[in-house]
Amino acid sequence: MLNDASFLIHPGWRVGLTGRNGTGKSSLLALIGGELAPDAGDFARPREWTLAHVRQETPALAVSALDYALDGDAEFRRVERALAEAEAAHDAAAQAQLHERMQVIGGYAARARAGELLHGLGFTPGDETRPVAAFSGGWRMRLNLAQALMCRSDLLLLDEPTNHLDLDAVFWLEEWLRHYPGTLIVVSHDREFLDAVVTHVLHLADGEAELFGGTVSGFERKRAERLAQQQALAERQQRLRAHMQSFVDRFKAKATKARQAQSRLKALERMQLVAPVRLESGITFAFAEPAALPAPLLVLDEAAAGYGERRIVDGIRWTLRAGDRIGLLGANGAGKSTLVKLVAGTLAPLAGERREGKGLVVGYFAQHQLEQLDPQATPVMHLLRLQPDLGEQAARDFLGGFGFSGERALADVGGFSGGEKARLALALVVFRRPNLLLLDEPTNHLDSDTREALAEALQDFAGAIVLVAHDRGLLRACCDEYRLVRDGRVTAFDGDLDDYARLVLRKPAAATDAAAGASRRDDRRERAEQRARLAPLRREAERIEKQLATLEAERSRVEAELADPALYDGSQGTRIADLTARRGRLGAEIGALEEAWLDRQAALEQAADDLA
Repeated sequence: MLNDASFLIHPGWRVGLTGRNGTGKSSLLALIGGELAPDAGDFARPREWTLAHVRQETPALAVSALDYALDGDAEFRRVERALAEAEAAHDAAAQAQLHERMQVIGGYAARARAGELLHGLGFTPGDETRPVAAFSGGWRMRLNLAQALMCRSDLLLLDEPTNHLDLDAVFWLEEWLRHYPGTLIVVSHDREFLDAVVTHVLHLADGEAELFGGTVSGFERKRAERLAQQQALAERQQRLRAHMQSFVDRFKAKATKARQAQSRLKALERMQLVAPVRLESGITFAFAEPAALPAPLLVLDEAAAGYGERRIVDGIRWTLRAGDRIGLLGANGAGKSTLVKLVAGTLAPLAGERREGKGLVVGYFAQHQLEQLDPQATPVMHLLRLQPDLGEQAARDFLGGFGFSGERALADVGGFSGGEKARLALALVVFRRPNLLLLDEPTNHLDSDTREALAEALQDFAGAIVLVAHDRGLLRACCDEYRLVRDGRVTAFDGDLDDYARLVLRKPAAATDAAAGASRRDDRRERAEQRARLAPLRREAERIEKQLATLEAERSRVEAELADPALYDGSQGTRIADLTARRGRLGAEIGALEEAWLDRQAALEQAADDLA
C-alpha cells in the first residue's frame, strides 16, 4: 500500500495518521507496532521504548475491571508479585529494594490512577469491582483502552479510540492525550478530536506518506491549495502538449517544417508530466421528501421511560415539530438512549403520554441494528425485504448512493466491514422516507467521506432530527439546540459544545463567557435560519437538473432522427420542419434552464459561504 515512503517522527510528537480507507493506515500501525515487517526499505524505532496499544479482543475474564486496567502497567505488576514473594519469604533486603522501586514507578498510586482512567472513560462507581465478563463488547473496548493508557509507555498507538466512547469520554480522552508525555500515533476520522490532540499529521495517499506540522484542518487547507495549483498546472500542460502534438501531426511530413516538428516532438518526450488531481470519490446520498409532515410530529406529556419499575428519565414534556434539530447531551448512563427509544416507540412510557401525529414515520438508527443485519443476505436482498416490488435494478440504483455499487451490492453482509454495515443500516433507515430521524451514534465506523455526506444530507432533511453523537462536527453541522439528560430529567442546555466541554471537565468559565455564550446562541439561531433558506434552493436546483436531463435526452432523440438519411427521401419535408423547430425550442428551453440553474448555484454558494 505504501511505496518508497520516508518520514521521521521525533519523541514527544503527537501524530494524527490520516487517509482514506484502504490507504494503509492500519498496516502502518501494525508495522510500527512490530506486527508486520517492511517488504522493502528499513523501519526502526528505539528498542528500549515501551509500546502500548489497544487490544482488539477481550476474553470473558473473571478478573475485575480495576485489575484488568492495572494489568496495563506491566512493571507495576512485576514489582507487586515480587514484593508479595519477598514478604512471604521474609526477605527484608529484597522488600526494601522493591518498595523503593515501587515508589519510583508511582506504584502506590497505581490503583487510584486506574480508577481515574475508568471514571474518565465513563465507568460508574461500582463498575471497577465487576468482572470483565459482565461488560458488553463496547465496554470491553473501553477497558482495553484503559489498560493501554495505564501503561507507562514511550509510544502509544491508537486506532479509532473514540468509536466506542460517548461525548463526555471523548472530552476526557482529549485532555488526557494532550498531557501524554510520550510519542502518540493515532488514527481517527473525528477531525475535531485530532485537531485537539495532535501536533503533526502523517497523511497517506496514492502509496505515499506526507508529514505536516500542525492540525488536520491546517493540513487539509494547505493540501487543497496545493492540489488546486497542481490541477491548474496539469491543465495548462495538457493544452500545451495538445498544441505541440497538433503541430507535429500537421507538419512532420513537410520538408520545410519537418525540423521544427522534430524539435517539438523531442520537447514532448522530455516534458515531465504533471499528473492531474485524482479526486477522492466520496459517498453522496440524500433523504427523500417525507410523504407527510404532521404538526406536531410527536408529543411527550409528563412521560417517564425506563425498564421494569426503574425510571431512568421522568417528567418529560417535549413537542417535536418538522425542522427541529436537537442534539442530546449527557454522561453515559444518564438515559440518552433510553429517551431515544421512548421517542422511537420501542419503549412504552412508564407514566405520562406519548402521542404520535397522524402520518408519523420514524427512522431509527442505533448500533444494535448492525448486529441485526442478516449476514447471509446481500444489500439488495435487505432492501427488497422492505419493498418486494421495488425490483433489483431500482434497489441497486438506490444503494449505489451509499457506496454499494457493482458486485458489492450483491455481496453477503457477513463479510462487510463495520463501516459498510453502518452505511447499509443508514440506507435502510433512509429508504423508509421518515419524517422523524432518531440517530444514536451514527458515525461509529464511518469514514470522513461518509460523515460529511451524512451531515450534508441531514442539513437538507425536511423532518425533525434527534441526534446522539460523539462527533462534534456532526453535532455542530446539524443541531440548532441541545437537551441535557441528567439526574433523571431532560432540560434545555443553554450553551454550545464548548460550554458543555467545560461542564464535563469542570473548567471554570471566564466572566466574559456569558456574553460569548449568548453570541454563540444567536449564531446558532442564525445558522438554523440560513439552513432553512438553503434547503429550498437545493431542491429547486435538483428540480432544474432533472428537467435539464429530460430535455437533453429529448434533444438527443430529435438530433438522432434529423441525422437519419432516410428522413431526406423527399417525402418528409413537414417532418423535417417540425423536428428542426422542436430542436430550436428545446435549445432555447435548455439555455433558459441552464441560466436558472447557474443562478440557483450562485445563490447556494453564497448561502453556504454565509453558513460557513
